[in-house]
Amino acid sequence: MFENLQEKLELALKRFRGQSTITEENIAEALVEIRRALIDADVNFNVAKQFVEDVKVKALGQEVKGKLMPEQLIVKIVRDELVAIMGNKMSELQFSSQAPTVILVAGLQGSGKTTFCGKLAKSLRKKGRQPLLVACDIYRPAAILQLEQLASQVKIPIYKEETKDAVAIANNAVAYAKKFGRDVVIIDTAGRLTIDEEMMTEVKNISDSVKPTETLFVCDAMIGQDAVTTARAFHEKLSLTGVVLTKLDGDTRGGATLSVLHVVGKPVKFVGTGEKLEALEPFHPERIASRILGMGDVLTLVEKAEQQYDQKQAEELEDKIRKNQFTFDDFLDQLKIIQKMGSLRDLLGMIPGMDKQLKNVNIDDKAFKKVEAIIYSMTREERKSPKILNGSRRMRIAKGSGTQVQDVNRLLKQFDDMQKMMKNMTRGKKSRFMPKFPGMG
Repeated sequence: MFENLQEKLELALKRFRGQSTITEENIAEALVEIRRALIDADVNFNVAKQFVEDVKVKALGQEVKGKLMPEQLIVKIVRDELVAIMGNKMSELQFSSQAPTVILVAGLQGSGKTTFCGKLAKSLRKKGRQPLLVACDIYRPAAILQLEQLASQVKIPIYKEETKDAVAIANNAVAYAKKFGRDVVIIDTAGRLTIDEEMMTEVKNISDSVKPTETLFVCDAMIGQDAVTTARAFHEKLSLTGVVLTKLDGDTRGGATLSVLHVVGKPVKFVGTGEKLEALEPFHPERIASRILGMGDVLTLVEKAEQQYDQKQAEELEDKIRKNQFTFDDFLDQLKIIQKMGSLRDLLGMIPGMDKQLKNVNIDDKAFKKVEAIIYSMTREERKSPKILNGSRRMRIAKGSGTQVQDVNRLLKQFDDMQKMMKNMTRGKKSRFMPKFPGMG
């Protein structure tokens, strides 16, 4: 996420290394590169122009004090301005004082709108809500089937009808929610490949009829400024309350993220960072700004971990590590938890400074499957005591998992390194090495 923008901003800010003061000359050179980096990242031209002007005014008005270096000060100013153009703080979902809360989800076809509905329903259920998914996309082939499959995966009811009247379906769904105690109604509306009057009229009629508390526009961040333009068109018709940016895990330049609030006037509320139903994050401007500048995002990483762990499991795991009883079964459990949290590269990238270390490292999440196959090919005794794995046992495991003996040996070495690192950590020692995670070339 934001890799290209991060690299170019870093190059621009390097101009201040070794400088003793911030001057008109050195900041002018840096700001030209910063503006170019923003525009290359598909940030709206007016947003980029205003951004560099604000940075210049604040930088020239600041006095470099004590041991603070100009480079550190300019990084802080750039970060603060990034936070400001993205909205300063997280914008939370609003809920109606009288149930059910109706959330209308709109967007173009292929933007990830239906998947977002499933992700949002799962997220709300974790927070104690009782959501209902509503299938109002009555035109796209298999749209209702897709929503049914998502509803089944997250174990949330879905409301659908055979009728072709989307407004009637939405109204009946709200009545159904009231009757059966569902406190949030998530309406998946029809999309098109491009904006057309028929689609816009229908979604507006649904909105006028059910009067949603939240109207969220879902757009594909990979299409850059077109995402912002489309969001503005929907807002003019629907009065949006927020925007959802999907596919931020792809090869996106990130410009839409920095432009939405300024151009549309509505905050980004969520970002989608993958296909998994857990890959949905509330939009925190200050955390995104830190990621863009390569500072990591430890808070989001901690929150992801907390969602997967409970206190009792964490205490049991810590006790095993202290007693040097961490086995391959425990290792397998941890791999499953990591996979639920998201891609390994994204997770490691949230650790400050790791982006640079991982730049040329090949990280393949599919390698998890190979690791799992190797562990499942072990006997219970072998998982508990890997030291008994002699040559013949390793050959049997390789054959049973469809891998090579070298793969088995590599995993055993990684597991041994991880045990040593964890043992040192429990004794308060700093490890001199970082063991390779499975999947890291």
